Amino acid sequence: MTSVQVTRATVDDIETVAPLFDAYCQFYQQPGDLDGARAFLTERLERGESVIFLARLDDGTPAGFTQLYPIFSSTSMQRAWLLNDLFVAPTARRAGVGRALLERAHVFARETNSKELMLQTAVDNIPAQRLYESLDWQRDNDFYVYTLAV
Repeated sequence: MTSVQVTRATVDDIETVAPLFDAYCQFYQQPGDLDGARAFLTERLERGESVIFLARLDDGTPAGFTQLYPIFSSTSMQRAWLLNDLFVAPTARRAGVGRALLERAHVFARETNSKELMLQTAVDNIPAQRLYESLDWQRDNDFYVYTLAV
């Protein structure tokens, strides 16, 4: 079985993470923009606005990433993390990469004394839902999500 190593990415890892991020954006029907991916991720990390975990296979091949953004709960007066991005390279799927990234994010949330991790996924993304539920993520059936384009 292939092992997966997950590390917290720094600006020094941008050249490794950016192609994964660009592939993630293309998966969501965005045009390829590797330079834009580099700039966006660099800005997030330099400003301390996100945390990125990078997964590599045991041979060192970059296999996936997850990006977390801090949010806060006013009612509990605690930090939480929005797991905004999760991507596994097509060649690394079914190797435990997604699971390893989610488990590392969970550990990180505990390390930062956070209330919870939150994420959204498409209602038809059944494989992702199965993975989340296998790791004890709970689907919210009480609240609707609204967005407003600006």
